[in-house]
Amino acid sequence: MRRMNRQFPAAVIGAGAWGTAIAWSLAENGVETRIWAYEKEVADSINTSGENRVFLPGVPLPGGIAATTDMAEAVEGSRIVLIVVPSQFLRKTLRSLATAELEGKVIVSATKGIENDTLAMPVDMVADTLPDESLRMFCCLSGPTFAKELVKKTPTAATIASGNPEAARMAQQTLSAPYFRLYVHDDVTGVELGGAVKNVIAIAAGISDGLGFGNNTRAALITRGLSEMTRLGVAMGAKKETFAGLSGVGDLVLTCAGDLSRNRTVGLRLGKGERIDQITSSMTAVAEGVATSLSVHRLAQKHGVETPIASEVYKVIYEGKEPGRAVEDLMSRELKTEFY
Repeated sequence: MRRMNRQFPAAVIGAGAWGTAIAWSLAENGVETRIWAYEKEVADSINTSGENRVFLPGVPLPGGIAATTDMAEAVEGSRIVLIVVPSQFLRKTLRSLATAELEGKVIVSATKGIENDTLAMPVDMVADTLPDESLRMFCCLSGPTFAKELVKKTPTAATIASGNPEAARMAQQTLSAPYFRLYVHDDVTGVELGGAVKNVIAIAAGISDGLGFGNNTRAALITRGLSEMTRLGVAMGAKKETFAGLSGVGDLVLTCAGDLSRNRTVGLRLGKGERIDQITSSMTAVAEGVATSLSVHRLAQKHGVETPIASEVYKVIYEGKEPGRAVEDLMSRELKTEFY
């Protein structure tokens, strides 16, 4: 058995595909990892078969991973806690995490979304629920990362953002691997917003594909989607240059063009005529862009920012607008200069 490095023992909160892939990568690199699963059958599958047969089937997990449904047990003895749950369940998960021992631990959110009711970003929910010390040690992880490619050791890069350089460096050093390169940044708002908005634009890209449009349309959606993301981010206090990085355009290109993208798949099925309730009820994993389209629509209204693509995605999902009509309305908008 591989000797595990206990210098940076880790906890991963959330046993979906991405949470499991992060735990896999940590253990592959000698960091003993406990993973918290909400579903008992998922924890049992990991512990008894060495595989997450629900969310990441067909991927043998290395030694050094143990699963539990007990939050306190999951984080006991850890120095870094990675939170990888859907945004609409994040606050509830954080409240449970707040009852565990968190002193001295680096907290890393890999959640990509915005809470609908409050329009809170992950960092805001951490501030609301966890001790002040945890907020001081907070980082977020985002970037162009498909779980199934990471576990194949496909060269992958992402961003760790934090207002605390020490916490960011520890997260960077712990998570980095020969196939997983992490860059440090200090713009938490921009990095978190990029990871959320790109899912909404990916639904638009999927709709375009489902309607039978080609590369011209997808390229236009990615480029103008980046413009919307940047305008909203700057209005919220983010740095413009953040959206030219891995957590902005990098993640946007991957999610809009990659066949493994759940959000693009949702859009593809919408474009082919399926209803949103049919699509979501048939999916095992969460496509964050469905809920986030509502959050982005409300945030844009709050900050007085034009986000026409995100707005049309919202109308298709929440108002039942025909995808073809949404395209017509986008293309017939008042003509403008490119940068305004």
